[in-house]
Amino acid sequence: MNTEFSITEENYIKAIYVLSYEVKPNNKVGTKDIATILKVQPATVTDMLKKLKKKKMIHYKKYGEVQLTNAGILYAKQLLRKHRLWETFLYEKLHFNWDEIHEIAEQLEHVQSDELIDRLEKFLQYPQYDPHGEPIPDATGKLPTLPDTLLSHIKPKKWYTVVALKDTTPEFLKYLQQLSIQIGTKIKLIEKIPYDASIKISFSNNKQVILSGKIADNILVTEMK
Repeated sequence: MNTEFSITEENYIKAIYVLSYEVKPNNKVGTKDIATILKVQPATVTDMLKKLKKKKMIHYKKYGEVQLTNAGILYAKQLLRKHRLWETFLYEKLHFNWDEIHEIAEQLEHVQSDELIDRLEKFLQYPQYDPHGEPIPDATGKLPTLPDTLLSHIKPKKWYTVVALKDTTPEFLKYLQQLSIQIGTKIKLIEKIPYDASIKISFSNNKQVILSGKIADNILVTEMK
């Protein structure tokens, strides 16, 4: 990857991509959104956007919508590729908990060696999804398909498999771990509770739990055939 970008600039490029295509798909991304996700002041964001525009990474007008250029999209995907491959390595090979790997991968994603990342991908046997179920772009930027069925929308009497999470904060991941929910967990709907949109589910070991609507809205599943 190109070395002309600072770590801070790379963080902005990745944040804009995540906001544009994962957090707020089909919605406009503005300076406030970027400031929130990066935990900085809006004025700081404005200064950085001017730099990224000059480097042809974004389209941006003052007080307007921020969009990545094609070059910006590809660069962001390569950052995500590195981040998610490192998360997979930390989880599968070094046995970190899935709520610990994000912060470490945030540091490792700025390594500039393409050869290292290619070898890492090969060593991991070309994974398509990271430990949180998020898609890993390949070297060309191509992304595998991500199922979009929310746990809150599943049908009764059918079995589903947990495949991804919309919320990957350590707090959420720790809570799911307490509930014995992880990627690959098999789930069946027992009851939907209209009053508060919570659901009662059953696991393959017949254990049952009640999940809030908010939790169910942050878990992606696919129906078992």
